Amino acid sequence: MNARREAAGTITGGRGFPLMSEPLSIVIENAIQIAWDALERSGEITDPAEASQFLQSTIIDLVVKGERRRLMLSNKAIDAYRRHKDPLVA
Repeated sequence: MNARREAAGTITGGRGFPLMSEPLSIVIENAIQIAWDALERSGEITDPAEASQFLQSTIIDLVVKGERRRLMLSNKAIDAYRRHKDPLVA
């Protein structure tokens, strides 16, 4: 089964936990796209250039701090964007 996982892009860590071998740039790109899609569907993007820059810088800051989970990155960026647009949002 390990050979099968490795072929699919996942390797097994020292304790049997799967580790993704996806390049960090792809993780960042996917997280930005997930956040963008969610905000766009909800109609919250009023300035696409500003939103793009905000999401990118927020996600990169989170990656620098050690976060690597794509959905956590996108969810935190969405929350930060909403707080940025409306400071009254908790």
